Amino acid sequence: MKRNLLVFLLILFFQNISFAVDNIQKVYLNEAIQAALKNNIDLQAAEINVNIAKNNIKSANRLQNPSFDAFYFMGAAGNSEPKQLGFSENIEIAKRKARKNLAESNLKLAEKNLGYTTFDLKMDVREAYINLVASKSILYTLEQQQELQEELLQIAKNRVKAHKAPDIDAIQAEIALNQLITQVNTAKVNVSSALSNFNKVINAPGITYDSMDKLFSEENNFEEMLTPPPNSSFPAFESIVQKAINNRYDIQISKQEIDIAEKNLTVVARQRIPDLQLTGGYAYMNAKYADNGNFNNGAYAGASIVNIPLFYNYSPEIQNAALKLKQAELKYESTKNKAIKDVSAAYERFLTAAYNLNHYESKIVKGSEELIETSKDSYEAGKSDITSLIVMKQSYKSIIIGYSQALADYYNSWTNFLREVNDENFDLPDSL
Repeated sequence: MKRNLLVFLLILFFQNISFAVDNIQKVYLNEAIQAALKNNIDLQAAEINVNIAKNNIKSANRLQNPSFDAFYFMGAAGNSEPKQLGFSENIEIAKRKARKNLAESNLKLAEKNLGYTTFDLKMDVREAYINLVASKSILYTLEQQQELQEELLQIAKNRVKAHKAPDIDAIQAEIALNQLITQVNTAKVNVSSALSNFNKVINAPGITYDSMDKLFSEENNFEEMLTPPPNSSFPAFESIVQKAINNRYDIQISKQEIDIAEKNLTVVARQRIPDLQLTGGYAYMNAKYADNGNFNNGAYAGASIVNIPLFYNYSPEIQNAALKLKQAELKYESTKNKAIKDVSAAYERFLTAAYNLNHYESKIVKGSEELIETSKDSYEAGKSDITSLIVMKQSYKSIIIGYSQALADYYNSWTNFLREVNDENFDLPDSL
């Protein structure tokens, strides 16, 4: 019985593993962005705000519900007064249109907030994808270095065994290998963490997404990473800043908040306008109570002016609405001022990242791999010592990892620049 239970649990366990593997989906960057737009739970929740704002327009444009009135006098009073059945309705004067305008302005704000959330999600996916690929690239580099170090250790052992090198060569090579093993283990954890963060950003239930790319390769596909090549011709900042101000969602949102504050001031101020109450209905009196002995009936109508601002004129509410308008105007100016500085900083960072990447490609990386092979052959032939080779290998490892980080910084700097100009389709002139 216990054996059968154990077999059942093992089958269930492996089925779960198979199910989890089937749910892993490898995607390129553009596919990852589309997956996030389709499945992201936070974005779906944000979209509901637009529907709420649409319903608020209907609510703001509502008519007041009528009241049913009945007057039935009891006792002796009922002998001389007619019975009345009717309706009364409050008519708002100059308030309903103002409320609707405010609600429509709030709908525009909700739509702009949704646009901002959508754009921000795209940028977050780009950044998380690049960081995942960068961490994979570093892991790949370290694993390659581990293989080379294992090969070097074997060479050192062979030379020691042949009495062509001292025992310390093998010890140094083994220590260097053990250091690399710890770095590889750390890099694996970093890949796992980056993968978790990537899926956290996409936030799609039931599917685990993984990147298709490796950042460090012989030919970097900038088009696939939705990034211009680092040798592109970049325009001057002055030609960018005005376009950025026009595009930025936070500036548009701040401007919309001014419109909302203005319309809210109108709504509050119109509370001072009295409303009109209309009444009307049917009245009758039984024949035995009528002076003429006949059954008398007819209609009645009336009108009243209500909510007259005599004892309270809404001054505090109006003053607060005016202050909120002033507050919104100041926020707009502040947002616009900060945006210019943010765009400037992002552009400078991007230009620096492009320069560093070009410098790596033209001055540092080229020829490094050949130098390592030459140094290894030189040690194996007994023309150099192992310390020099280990130092050379560590230097080469630092160069390749630095190059991967420079690539990641370049891609992320472009993403950050797009985030600041709020334009995912920002066009640059042709490459130089």
